[in-house]
Amino acid sequence: MGIKVKLDIVMARRKMSLMELSERVGVTPANLSILKTGKSRAVRFSTLEAICHELHCQPGEILEYEEE
Repeated sequence: MGIKVKLDIVMARRKMSLMELSERVGVTPANLSILKTGKSRAVRFSTLEAICHELHCQPGEILEYEEE
């Protein structure tokens, strides 16, 4: 599996919608959705930093490594 994205879990805990997070970090809802569903092949550090800032979390809460 590799890297697992847990953005949806963190967003749910913070009670933040995809649209609200999109507006706060300046990323389109479509691109955030791709990231949230794990279909993204890359993420910019600046985007990850903005997401962590708005959700008050660490990158490790959003991204997790799973051995194959």
